[in-house]
Amino acid sequence: MKIALIGDDHDNRPAWQAVLQLASSWHYEAGHAHQVTDLALRLFDGLQMLHGLSGEARFWLRCAGMLHDIGWVEGQKGHHKTALRLILEAPRLPFNTRERLILGSLARYHRKALPDPSHEHYAALTPSDREIVRVLAGLLRVADGLDRTHQGRIKNLACELRPEKIVVHGDVRHPAEEERLAALDKAELSEQVFKRELEIEGNIV
Repeated sequence: MKIALIGDDHDNRPAWQAVLQLASSWHYEAGHAHQVTDLALRLFDGLQMLHGLSGEARFWLRCAGMLHDIGWVEGQKGHHKTALRLILEAPRLPFNTRERLILGSLARYHRKALPDPSHEHYAALTPSDREIVRVLAGLLRVADGLDRTHQGRIKNLACELRPEKIVVHGDVRHPAEEERLAALDKAELSEQVFKRELEIEGNIV
């Protein structure tokens, strides 16, 4: 079953404007951040039937997509951990402690290690919020892989749900094998969460 993308209604929300302003002040790569965010939201919407998360969770994913690479402001090495610290400490982000822990965890887990209770920021969350982080971080990791070259090659994702598999269809105008392989390489968390193998197919347009 293919599910249409749910529209966004947060563009004028003060928290969203603050996220955009801070991302800009941290010299984020706008094209990549917007592309990853769009792909992550399309995955969220396409898999709504499986995860059943709310619009609030979708907004957290949207914010985390924009902020996931802000750690680059201090260099590439460990930038996912730097992003976590910046989100937890930034005074101008209008989020409470719980929301900062969720957003920071999503940025932390967009690459490298999977969520682990031995990580202090993750352990500070309730069990239900940890599960939200697992779902959203899994989607963000796949979306980040789908823009591996930072060239915006993949558009218009749709998800097809099968009993033992999730097939992600995307439109591509240029060869995107590197993106496909990167997304599959980062799919472990989503496959754990949804208990389905992930498959990615590109439609040439």
